[in-house]
Amino acid sequence: MTVAAGTRFGPYEIISPLGAGGMGEVWRAHDPRLDREVAIKILPADFAKDADRLCRFEPEARATSALNHPNILTVYDIGTHDGARSGLCAWQSDHAGDQSGHED
Repeated sequence: MTVAAGTRFGPYEIISPLGAGGMGEVWRAHDPRLDREVAIKILPADFAKDADRLCRFEPEARATSALNHPNILTVYDIGTHDGARSGLCAWQSDHAGDQSGHED
């Protein structure tokens, strides 16, 4: 699946790329239903062909979504759009500041 700014990924509108690596691409997006910005990790197309990776994807997402820590993004959703698997996380801007209450 080709992703670019303005592309719809399910209900989410892609805004800009955040990063990429061996585990996929991460995009900043807007959730119009809740009017919030989110980060979407879109897994590489070859993941869809790898039953072992797909078997691990949902349990890992579930385990991560149960965590509550200031250094771990909250997982809001997982799904598939046009054959691409994705995980949806909270978006935290670099300018949001330290939410932990600790000072360096």
